[in-house]
Amino acid sequence: MKKASRKSYPSIKPSAVITIQAQNLHHIWETHTTTSFHPSQIPMLKRFDQNSRRILKSPAVLPCQDVNPATLLRSLITLSHSITSYQSEFFATQRRNARESIRQIGILSMFFGEIIDRDVSGLPDSAVLCFSELHHSLQKMNFLLEDCTRGGARVWMLMKSHFVATRFSTLIRSIATALDILPMNSIEVSREVKELVEMVAKQAGKAKMEVNSDDEYAMKRILLILNQFENRFEPDPIMIKRVLNYLRINTWNECHKEIRFLDEEICFESLENSEKDLNLLSTLAGFMRYCRGVLFENIVLNHNDDQSAGKTHLEILSCLNPEDFRCPISLELMTDPVTVSTGQTYDRASIQKWLKSGNLICPKTGEKLATTELVPNLNLRQVIQQYCIDHGVPISKFQKQSRDISSTILPESPASSEAIKFLSEFLVRRLRNGTEIQKSRSAYEIRLLAKSNIFNRFCLIGAGAIPPLLTLLSSSDSTTQENAIAALLKLSKHPTGKKVIINHGGLNSIIEVLENGLKQECKQIAAATIFYLSSVQSNQKLIGEIPEAVPALIELIRTGTSCGKKNSLAALFGILLYPRNHETALKSGIVPLLSNLVRSSDKPEIVTDSLAVLATLAESFDGSDAILKASSLPLIIKTLQTSPSRAAKEYCVSILLALCNNFGVEVIAVLANNTNLIGLLYTLSTNGGAQAGKKARSLIRIMQGYHETSSLGLMANWDSSSRIATIHSC
Repeated sequence: MKKASRKSYPSIKPSAVITIQAQNLHHIWETHTTTSFHPSQIPMLKRFDQNSRRILKSPAVLPCQDVNPATLLRSLITLSHSITSYQSEFFATQRRNARESIRQIGILSMFFGEIIDRDVSGLPDSAVLCFSELHHSLQKMNFLLEDCTRGGARVWMLMKSHFVATRFSTLIRSIATALDILPMNSIEVSREVKELVEMVAKQAGKAKMEVNSDDEYAMKRILLILNQFENRFEPDPIMIKRVLNYLRINTWNECHKEIRFLDEEICFESLENSEKDLNLLSTLAGFMRYCRGVLFENIVLNHNDDQSAGKTHLEILSCLNPEDFRCPISLELMTDPVTVSTGQTYDRASIQKWLKSGNLICPKTGEKLATTELVPNLNLRQVIQQYCIDHGVPISKFQKQSRDISSTILPESPASSEAIKFLSEFLVRRLRNGTEIQKSRSAYEIRLLAKSNIFNRFCLIGAGAIPPLLTLLSSSDSTTQENAIAALLKLSKHPTGKKVIINHGGLNSIIEVLENGLKQECKQIAAATIFYLSSVQSNQKLIGEIPEAVPALIELIRTGTSCGKKNSLAALFGILLYPRNHETALKSGIVPLLSNLVRSSDKPEIVTDSLAVLATLAESFDGSDAILKASSLPLIIKTLQTSPSRAAKEYCVSILLALCNNFGVEVIAVLANNTNLIGLLYTLSTNGGAQAGKKARSLIRIMQGYHETSSLGLMANWDSSSRIATIHSC
């Protein structure tokens, strides 16, 4: 039979050649997609890493049909060397299966090496196709071994033992099939190597890849522990330690890595709307959090994990924070916010789903709903829409980060729920009765735990975490103080947490940290905490009544880091929603300070937030007066003309309109004589948000009215009547 020419090779299908070569064999390869790679891409296959793919996902690709045999063999050698390098790695599970797979592929590595030393141009097409199938299987094996040795995934891989063992079995048998149909008589290698390959084919075909008995026992121990949690029985710590020791999870950091991995997988499952593994992942995450907090004392405080809570997490604080526009149930941006009888606001679709499930309590407060009537929150809806327009943020961006209801409001699983409750009680006992070091570590653990979801915060608040955390704020140790204020920040996001902090006199303690914190991080976290507390209207008044509160925030704006400035501006914005707090801020010199920030800051978000606070102050006559006395009118006009930020421009329009309403011709004349201003206002009136457009049109009418009446000599009568009309129209 004449050998197929290389030119005709692309038209030959792998399945056809396999059928011709071995009609009596069952083809057990996994179904291939149409994905293939070009020969030049083969060396790039190792670029896949743990950061670019999910665990137990194998993005293997089949070599394209016109692959160069020498290139393919070199890639096979690289792959086999990569696989054999795992023999020095620690396998927490699947030890026998991994060892046997590595041994067999190590023999194949010698086979590939001997072929490449010879002339491969004469290899038959059927051999190249078999090598392509081997390449595909070895890619998957490489990914599987990588997953088995992956740091932070040991508990998960243990619980997936049966699935992983099946994967090993499938891959080894696919290798055996490829070797069975490989035309060895057409390949020039030594007899010894040929015999070794035949031996591998025979052993691979008979190999039993099963779950190791030790893995099976450890898995059953964990299931027993989870069952004990589910039945509200706290497991024996010695039994838990034995399982963790088997997996070599012996330190706080190793346990923390496991939690981070599980949280990432939960996020992936939620984003993909997959519930296949969500319950088990959530249960294991709760279990490992219990282990981290209760069993491990030697914490290495790694602020790269929590990012010091005052540096990255808090930098997103702004006068209008998109996080505050998320529905507490779905954590998606609210597109149709409605208020229930308890005064809490949710997205209509989410709360309706909650109510249809038979839940007649408020998800955030736990209070029984007096009525299921939903009242549209039109003001909040307008603010959200305006924010999205101001910042160019599409709603889809928020929706992509959504989490399912069960992972935010409700316990993630019965076992996880009880584990978190046990952990919360343990941490609170340590806060009350532990040594100073134990108290600091417990505060740090609470800081991490409260970051996870609303249910964790609910458990910690219910266990009584807030009072001892408030006591720790007076600690002379800067790390302890930082951990305590950061934990309180997380708990202040819960409605009950806000109430408990206020009821226990926490405001004074938090403001003391804001004023005299042992380090800058403590001060800026305290400012962020005040921001969340000020979201309750009655708290705005209470905060303003503390003489040191507003001056301390202003001082942090003056001397703090960029994060400190941002957090303080956000907190001030919240406090100034209560009009009587304006006087204190004005007396503290807030207007010149903010004007200087607008003039000199190189941080666009700080400029925008400064303008937002100025716009709030300008609504009152005294605020407008302070802005004019600080000679800030030219600065506001210049910022309107030059700022690239739409939000900044719209705050400038708000300030200018307030100045016109409060001071009339004195300001209007300056604006009307600026010939470039009217064009900018026309642009904003059409391209800006609803409120910004309305204000821009009001300014245009005022300026046009000024020009018309001044030409007729009617300025004395126009000033008061025109301003009154404008005030009513806005």
